Amino acid sequence: MNNELEIEWSKLKKAGLMKYLMIPIVVVFVYLLNPFVTVPAGHRGVVLNFGAVSDKIMGEGLHLRIPIMQSIIKMDVQLQKSNTKADAATKDLQNTKFAIVINYHVSPDKVNWVYQKIGAQYEDRIIDPNVEEAVKAISAKYTAEQLITKRQFVSEEIMASLKAKLIVYNIVVDNFSIVDFEFSAQFAEAIEQKQAAEQMALKAERDLTRITTEAKQKVEGARAEAMSLRLKRMEVTTQLLELKKIEAEMKAIEKWDGKLPTYTGGGAMPFLNIDNKNK
Repeated sequence: MNNELEIEWSKLKKAGLMKYLMIPIVVVFVYLLNPFVTVPAGHRGVVLNFGAVSDKIMGEGLHLRIPIMQSIIKMDVQLQKSNTKADAATKDLQNTKFAIVINYHVSPDKVNWVYQKIGAQYEDRIIDPNVEEAVKAISAKYTAEQLITKRQFVSEEIMASLKAKLIVYNIVVDNFSIVDFEFSAQFAEAIEQKQAAEQMALKAERDLTRITTEAKQKVEGARAEAMSLRLKRMEVTTQLLELKKIEAEMKAIEKWDGKLPTYTGGGAMPFLNIDNKNK
């Protein structure tokens, strides 16, 4: 009887021990199989069934997957920035280097297509080549000088062309900007010379305006001075005549001997008989 009890007790101990051993075994098994997957914010999960891309796309958060059968590829769908350079020739055959910045994102509901058709290296495979193609096509419509003077219009036209090209690959262009142009040394020198000539022409125009103004001021000053001299001359002439008249009267008074002139009657007109003593 005691032997039977001991056997039963031994069985119970073994069963309890097995339960405690099963817990870490299950934990290790779950850890190795990893049936849980977390998709971070701004990403989508592309579900692969035995390596084949499925139509299912996982959103942000915690998800269950079928171990061994399913694997999850996390794709970034946030706004991304690409710094790109492109070489192109202008309408007047000037070689130009563009420094470009693009903001874009992958369509969240098409990440499985992008991964399947392009892969994760879509910037090198799709964006850069299409940027260069769009830049070459649009810059060929403008001269080098127009690229500078119409920079905003050129940028908008390239962006419109690039949007149409990349949307085919489910990549959305959010913004496009031309950071800088780099022209050949000869063209850059020609631009500098033109700017210098324009500055000299502007300076000459300003000098001409200044000289013309000064000349007008001198003419007006000369007119005023001439008017003043004319008035003074008129004043002197009038005073001189008055002085001459006074001098003549004074000479006549000095010659008068104090006798009144005599005359003889007999007619309507009196006959003056002035005794001239000087004779």
